[in-house]
Amino acid sequence: MISLNRSCFLSNPGISGTRSPFSHSQKRRSAPLKVVALGTNAARTGERNGSVVMENTAKEAVELKSTVHGGVKDVYGEDTASEDQLVTPWSVSVASGYTLIRDPHHNKGLAFTEKERDAHYLCGLLPPVVISQELQVKKMINAIRQYQVPLQKYIAMMDLQGRNEKLFYKVLIEHVEELLPVVYTPTVGEACQKYGSIFTNPQGLFISLKEKGKILEVLRNWPEKNIQVIVVTDGERILGLGDLGCHGMGIPVGKLSLYSALGGVRPSACLPVTIDVGTNNEKLLEDEFYIGLRQKRATGQEYAELLQEFMTAVKQNYGEKVLVQFEDFANHNAFDLLAKYGATHLVFNDDIQGTASVVLAGLMSSLKLVGGSLADHTFLFLGAGEAGTGIAELIALEISKQTNAPVEETRKKVWLVDSKGLIVSSRLESLQHFKKPWAHEHEPVNTLVDAVNAIKPTVLIGTSGVGRTFTKEVVEAMATNNERPIILALSNPTSQSECTAEEAYTWTQGRAIYCSGSPFPPVEYEGKVYTPGQSNNAYIFPGFGLGLIMSGTIRVHDDMLLAASEALASQVSGEDYDKGLIYPPFTNIRKISAHIAAKVAAKSYELGLATRLPEPKDLFQYAESCMYSPTYRSFR
Repeated sequence: MISLNRSCFLSNPGISGTRSPFSHSQKRRSAPLKVVALGTNAARTGERNGSVVMENTAKEAVELKSTVHGGVKDVYGEDTASEDQLVTPWSVSVASGYTLIRDPHHNKGLAFTEKERDAHYLCGLLPPVVISQELQVKKMINAIRQYQVPLQKYIAMMDLQGRNEKLFYKVLIEHVEELLPVVYTPTVGEACQKYGSIFTNPQGLFISLKEKGKILEVLRNWPEKNIQVIVVTDGERILGLGDLGCHGMGIPVGKLSLYSALGGVRPSACLPVTIDVGTNNEKLLEDEFYIGLRQKRATGQEYAELLQEFMTAVKQNYGEKVLVQFEDFANHNAFDLLAKYGATHLVFNDDIQGTASVVLAGLMSSLKLVGGSLADHTFLFLGAGEAGTGIAELIALEISKQTNAPVEETRKKVWLVDSKGLIVSSRLESLQHFKKPWAHEHEPVNTLVDAVNAIKPTVLIGTSGVGRTFTKEVVEAMATNNERPIILALSNPTSQSECTAEEAYTWTQGRAIYCSGSPFPPVEYEGKVYTPGQSNNAYIFPGFGLGLIMSGTIRVHDDMLLAASEALASQVSGEDYDKGLIYPPFTNIRKISAHIAAKVAAKSYELGLATRLPEPKDLFQYAESCMYSPTYRSFR
């Protein structure tokens, strides 16, 4: 039995922190461990007697699990307790005093009640005023609005996340439309570019070539043991900004913040990972503030062995049902990783599959404005990388599903342009493998505008990562061929968008149905205000991940992506269509995510890939019940 009195708890550096080496080593052992709860007057009495009064075995503590089977194990008892019941902030011992207000998982700042301050040794450590979480949210958003530079807002939000986790998510959820561009694209792109300069506290796991051979041990260094979602990058293709190496960590951190805020996945179940194999960015290698390995990128067998060790260790440490989301890998690795591990792990590539699903949803809803079915339209892409070919394939699969035509036939409705021009059959031998399905019979075409005039697409989609490539000539050609041209300029961040909203509306005389990857402000044209849509992956991946988790899915199937697209398209209201929007507002994103999760889970059960049985009767209600809430809980 382990007895910790208050002086021991507060003074011994080996056990005073909630992530102490002592607690970590004990968690790895299977032997019973006595856990101490210090708090209330009884604990004070025990302290005076030099002994511990409250004792619970680790087995009893572990029994505080969520009855909501879709969530991570609820070791704090928050889900098993009703709103008016008290919960205990478990660690090795009950977090108290200075340790408690330095623990972002439990810290409530000035919202600690007088009773909590007395019970947990906080008197004198906080000013005497007690305020509500609602007032804290108001204060924080007002403070963030004082900053004029988006990167300063990003730093302020990351600082809040490191101090008070629940308040961070409460602020983000209640002001999601305002803060989404701050915590994710476009601001996260600038944050990654300057990550070394703004880096203060590490977030996530950094696994480099130095850890080769011991990645399993590195994973075990992470304090949380019940991981359900991992977002991993190697930093080689961050947004449209290229190779940012170890500075790409901002992407997994940002994505997982959205998993929790928008999809309701418990933050403690999320793990951001950066695989550092070096960088080919000379500017970073010469930057004194660069935080990664100062060497050229490893490739070939060395790279493949490191990724293989990582994927094996993840499955060994976290089990069969942990979701691994590949993020911002370069084309040559992204497709190979998805193909290699798709049959053995629960993996998802947001750049290929998430982008495809959200774009397909937008195209489905745009049919309400332009009429016809998907099969009636012709699609032209600028960009034939991960995003472009991923979207193209999902469009072809959906048309095949709707028409019962072979997917080889429906692919002929989709054309792609890369850096060498239109992808046609005469180029077949020189094409990368993922481009070959899109090499159709046609004479060579060198430029985008010539491709538009030759193919006469009804939908133009940009995934090139190169800004201002939808020129006036290209957009006007689209407007000449179509009464309501659909123009999706999807490259991120804003600076890399193929055209702006203003350009699209102006060059089509206000007739375009326009969406971008990063947000643009409303545009006034000839006395009418046009609100551009945003084809943001955040519509899909949080709800998609929640659906996989709550059903215990073991593999991702293309039909789940189609189900997610259909669920998102169904959430666009008549009022949205009246405004020319093809996506619903982000203000309802948690409801939208619950609908997506329900449809994805239903498809998983239908395909026999779900392991959490029996299947809930009402999957939407079940999805909502699984979602993490950042509302403060009262402590004993």
